[in-house]
Amino acid sequence: MDAGSDFLQFVRAAKLGHLKVYLGMAAGVGKTVAMLREGKRLAAEGAGVVCGIVETHGRRETLGEITGIEVVPRLTRSYRGVPFEEMDLDAVLARHPDVALVDELAHTNVPGGRHEKRWQDVEALLEGGINVIGTLNVQHLESLHDLVLRETEVDVRERVPDRFLHRAEEIVVIDLPPEDLQERLRAGKIYAPERVERALRGFFRADTLAALRQLALREVANAVEVRSRARVEASRGRVEDGVGAEACGVADAERVMVCMSSVPSATRRLLRRGARLAGGLNSTWFVVHVRTPSETPERIDTAALRSLSDNITLARELGAEVVRLEGASVVEALAAFARESRITHAIFGRSREPAWRERIRGSVIDRFMRQVPGVDVLVVGTRGEGREAEAR
Repeated sequence: MDAGSDFLQFVRAAKLGHLKVYLGMAAGVGKTVAMLREGKRLAAEGAGVVCGIVETHGRRETLGEITGIEVVPRLTRSYRGVPFEEMDLDAVLARHPDVALVDELAHTNVPGGRHEKRWQDVEALLEGGINVIGTLNVQHLESLHDLVLRETEVDVRERVPDRFLHRAEEIVVIDLPPEDLQERLRAGKIYAPERVERALRGFFRADTLAALRQLALREVANAVEVRSRARVEASRGRVEDGVGAEACGVADAERVMVCMSSVPSATRRLLRRGARLAGGLNSTWFVVHVRTPSETPERIDTAALRSLSDNITLARELGAEVVRLEGASVVEALAAFARESRITHAIFGRSREPAWRERIRGSVIDRFMRQVPGVDVLVVGTRGEGREAEAR
């Protein structure tokens, strides 16, 4: 049975909508065309399929593939006097097809709509019982932001939380060797001629594309592991009374803790590193914040409180369990949690304390390691920002 038939089974059995994502390493690999062709196959098998939104960017091949699929008219919204077209979420919900095709899941909507991001529109479709097939480039995954920045020197602004991708029942990598993608670029199949040379010197360099290709393939493997782990967790919940999880061979081998301060420096990078480590280890992970007496709502700086709230939201989007502790000693609270929760890996940000003070008192990390010597500790540094991303 082919992949399209497998997804059609989901369509016919669904109460909540199911999600399928075509994942690529860069623009132009063929994600949108693959999505449209699957939409046609599903329609031929009897499913009701509509184009919620497809971004053709003037590419002839993509335009040709839309023929034969019902297109929901776009909604035009004005922003600062300029008209923009967006997916008409309410119209797709009212039409209630079996399957909606939604391109470029990381897209930022024009202000004034129901949601800030297109992936949030898709969540509304899924909650409404509509199955969605969408497209995404790997560099837009939230937890990969710092890795992509390091590998490509591109600061990708539009990002999708990992938890959204991991709810997909199926993720398909549209793989293309870097040389073939560069040839498509030179042939004018991706960007207008005036953008080609700049792209070849920037985001479409062979080494950059090779790195992104590896990330895409690795991400699919990671998503498979996440789903496998979810099935194990569900099985654990059904273990008969009197039979321990360890006896069934499903005990957590690794457990990751990210130690989050209210000081905003590099915290988002810390959280993304935690997400990648936990994903690579296929483990449960926690983001732990210890509130000291100096950080009560009456005393904490307003900017620090806002940053803490934003980072807690990001931690949850990345799939962490957020734990808030209180105590006079950050080290003792973290160490006690690590022991009670069987933590195997702890991630800290680099200390901002003066070196002389750490020599006298010992750093938080040194004191933590003395209290729980069996925990592996990773210290995450800071990095500068890169250049803006190629938009599409």
